[in-house]
Amino acid sequence: MDIFYNPDGIGDVLILPLDDADCYEVKHENIGDITKITKEDGTVVGYNLFRASTNIDLSGKGKIALTEDLLNQLKDVFQKQGVQDSLDIDLSPKFVVGFVKTKNPHENADKLSVCQVDAGDELLQIVCGAPNVDAGQKVVVAKPGATMPSGMKIKPTELRGVPSNGMICSQKELGLPDAPKEKGIYVLDDSYRTGEPFEF
Repeated sequence: MDIFYNPDGIGDVLILPLDDADCYEVKHENIGDITKITKEDGTVVGYNLFRASTNIDLSGKGKIALTEDLLNQLKDVFQKQGVQDSLDIDLSPKFVVGFVKTKNPHENADKLSVCQVDAGDELLQIVCGAPNVDAGQKVVVAKPGATMPSGMKIKPTELRGVPSNGMICSQKELGLPDAPKEKGIYVLDDSYRTGEPFEF
């Protein structure tokens, strides 16, 4: 998960996004240096931490990976500021190397395949429309909870009535330089280890 810190553009504010929401349908609650942003139903969309460089130890700018250390610092700040929210955030990697164990035709769509993908710590069923996907491949998997470079969030869904938990990615979807224009997933070589984080 990423947090965002752009002191040159918006000032000394750390942005902690947790969910999508229409900016016209959110509420803001200010508690000390923290602004809590929620939907109308109370679902937390995210937090803004003002005077961020004073409150926590920040060494980077722009998009910053939320580490266990940073999360613990944020929890301390929340406690000191009187914010009772627990900040139970899953920090496990959301882009990992997967191994396609099986590929079967989708029962309701000719151009879709139903794949069972070993993601290291779990077996994910992923519906994939790429023409080059096949059993025995190592691929890049965006697990539920991942945010694609386009801003799209990966969530469990159903495609033509079949559950799908994640996405097998192409180089273009990952925003990699010199990505091929042809449709197709990014097939990795055997130097990659199933389940390891895919850094890009």
